[in-house]
Amino acid sequence: MNDRFHYDALVDDALRSVVRRVLRQVADQGLPGSHHFYISFRSTDPGVRLPDYLRAKYPEEMTIVLQHQYWDLVINDEFFEVTVSFNKQQERIKVPFGALSAFVDPSVRFGLQFDRKDKAAAAEKVEVGANQPPSSLPAPEKRPSLGAPPAAEAEPEADAKPEDPASKVVKLDSFRKK
Repeated sequence: MNDRFHYDALVDDALRSVVRRVLRQVADQGLPGSHHFYISFRSTDPGVRLPDYLRAKYPEEMTIVLQHQYWDLVINDEFFEVTVSFNKQQERIKVPFGALSAFVDPSVRFGLQFDRKDKAAAAEKVEVGANQPPSSLPAPEKRPSLGAPPAAEAEPEADAKPEDPASKVVKLDSFRKK
């Protein structure tokens, strides 16, 4: 039976709506306090509009910073547009929310990572059944820590032991009223 919920896609969509709401607030009211954003996106995704020289410089992924030098932030349900400064030259870019790969607000140590489309497509090819061994699942991709800008990935320690999958289980008992 091919009746799957695609939870990973649903969660990614919900997280993208967080970015959409935050950017709408910024478009309406400006950036409060010391907030600023690192927004990473796949530059080759359909709907991404960039000047040719930026696409050539960032052929796969690009990160922009919304802090001091950005203008005319426009938010739509499907994309955002903004004018940003690159080497003292203002450029207008358009980024569909589906192209986002990361969103970080380092002022409050908040960050989101989004699944890659090719990873999601590979996961759909693998149907996880009761008789299927876990080794047939796609390997998780390496992701930066939440508080760091997307480009700052930590290298694994040489003597690090493989992490036990059970250590990632969140127990809800600590959240229940007693």
